[in-house]
Amino acid sequence: MSEITISLLYLASAGTFGASRLPRYSVSANTLLLAAYILIVIGLFVHSNYLYESSLIKSGLSLSFKNIISMVGLELALISLIAAFQTTLRGITAGLLLLGAIAVAFGTIIEVIINFKKVTPDLITLSSQLQFHILISLISYGLLCVGAIVAIMMLIQEKRLRASKLSAISNLFAPLETTEKLLFNITALGSAGLAITIWTGLTFVENLFAQHLAHKTFLSIFALFIFGSLLVGRFYAGWRGVRIIKLYLSGFILLFIAYFVVRLILEQVLNRSWS
Repeated sequence: MSEITISLLYLASAGTFGASRLPRYSVSANTLLLAAYILIVIGLFVHSNYLYESSLIKSGLSLSFKNIISMVGLELALISLIAAFQTTLRGITAGLLLLGAIAVAFGTIIEVIINFKKVTPDLITLSSQLQFHILISLISYGLLCVGAIVAIMMLIQEKRLRASKLSAISNLFAPLETTEKLLFNITALGSAGLAITIWTGLTFVENLFAQHLAHKTFLSIFALFIFGSLLVGRFYAGWRGVRIIKLYLSGFILLFIAYFVVRLILEQVLNRSWS
């Protein structure tokens, strides 16, 4: 029931944020915004409490797919709340909340329908250093996941502008320059977190090769290199447009493979533990 409640709260908030950007609802925009803020704050409270009870428990740390994906959904909602304070980003806020709701529902569907095999117990006891490593890893991935969504929105916006397709829906998009700045801010924060994740993994994880984590580490380092190149190109060469979108999405795909595809293959195909 908690997952349904969280998803409905995020969906309702996404709808009201999106409506507040449309000209036909301009008269009631302030009322819609108030309702949207109330809904998202309640959703974040319920979601945080749910995740605390299901994953961050005293006897250990639950690393099920459902909890990991739900944590990404929580980050999507939290970043959308921050973005909502800038008027032009409220359309993006609506999109992030929609995806946050989908993430919560999708995590539950994965656990119930797909029924992943349990090669290791979901509940594991870890040292404080490894718990820090895992939490930073998930936070960083969540940030970069938000960046991928923003990059896709930028790609859609670029195509609409080149095709001169302007309509009421265009109000949901922020100015392209604003969206670019948001993407680079997310890239900088996410890359910093990813660098810390790689460093703590190399420092705190024992027998890296024996635990089948070497490929995950190499892919993460390669992704970090791509994100770093993107930041350098932005600051020193003024990279913009489709080039940065494609470069960002390339780095994110590598990271997605490192975080999820590798685990899926290890557990479902090779019947080995991912950690």
